[in-house]
Amino acid sequence: MKSTTEEILKIVSDWKGSFCGAYSIREDGKGIARMSTEHVHIEPKKDKPGLDIIVDDGTKGERLAIPACVTHGGVDDLVYNDFYIGSDCDVTIIAGCGVHTDNGEPARHNGIHRFFIKDNSSVKYLEKHIGLGKGDGRKSIDPVTEVYIGENSIMDMDTSQIGGVSDTHRVTNGTVGKGSSFVIHERLMTEKNQNADTDFSVELNGEGSSVDLISRSVAKDESHQSYRSVIKGNAPCTGHSECDAIITGHGTVSASPQLDANHIDASLIHEAAIGKIAGEQLLKLKTFGLTEEQAEEEIIKGFLR
Repeated sequence: MKSTTEEILKIVSDWKGSFCGAYSIREDGKGIARMSTEHVHIEPKKDKPGLDIIVDDGTKGERLAIPACVTHGGVDDLVYNDFYIGSDCDVTIIAGCGVHTDNGEPARHNGIHRFFIKDNSSVKYLEKHIGLGKGDGRKSIDPVTEVYIGENSIMDMDTSQIGGVSDTHRVTNGTVGKGSSFVIHERLMTEKNQNADTDFSVELNGEGSSVDLISRSVAKDESHQSYRSVIKGNAPCTGHSECDAIITGHGTVSASPQLDANHIDASLIHEAAIGKIAGEQLLKLKTFGLTEEQAEEEIIKGFLR
């Protein structure tokens, strides 16, 4: 394992020299380590790059890590990972990604993840993205996530981009069944000339289904972010979408929420707020001895927490 890979693993996953539970480590487009457990089975795909991850019915308290690392420029990594979660499960999945380049060449990772979740299960999905390295090489991460949730289950998805990524196009699609919930928390920061596009689309197809989508972002310097979300209520359901963004310097943000109520008992809400840091917030922290720059950073840290 390369030292750059170890550095990335420490940042984006719970790597402490090893993993607890099943895992697969991807480095520069190839799997370099993999381990299954009694109830979590990881198998390479036969027709394309990627993995089939199968979680047995009734699996409880298991953790699965599938980080991906790009360590140098000139790599354009594409991987397909499918997760088959059995019924009556409770599992945590860690799927961080880091892209590093020092040589001026672009580096990219594109992970396409699909989740097929059976009834009465709970899945916690944690995903951190980061770009590392010096020079002008573009660092791109373009995740695609598709989620299919059965009945009386929950998918809790926590994603963050914590800096250094030049370009990202983040796509998340979900289909939610009867009595099930899809919870999404996104945190995103861009700076310099970075660009981030986010697309969410969720269909609520079962009675009592719900989605709670919260996106918080900070656009610094000359960076730009665009946010698009679509929630379709096709049954008696509840949907909530919230997009909050802070702009500093010459950063720009555009937000385009869409709600489609296709059933008389679909209850859908969207909230959005874009603006700069309030002057009174800065003033309050400055009274404690912080400079304006330090106060701004503390406010941003709290906002993205």
